[in-house]
Amino acid sequence: MKEKIEERCEMLAQYIIESGATVRAAAAKFGLSKSTVHKDLSERLPLFQPGLYRQAKAVLDRNKAQRHLRGGAATRRKYKGD
Repeated sequence: MKEKIEERCEMLAQYIIESGATVRAAAAKFGLSKSTVHKDLSERLPLFQPGLYRQAKAVLDRNKAQRHLRGGAATRRKYKGD
């Protein structure tokens, strides 16, 4: 069971690093909850893959810094009808 969790964590991290995806997008892609993805990347991954964790964290930090821009753009599209 532990191997499956570690493998899932690695797959999630690789996907986020390669695609620049958000936690929400990764959760949808792998059929997991956002909470599971976040826990895998922030708590489990650093225990056995610290290098991969740092790379994934850099992408997640960038996404977090940009989320207010994406939210504003989504609201604008919603009310403009695009």
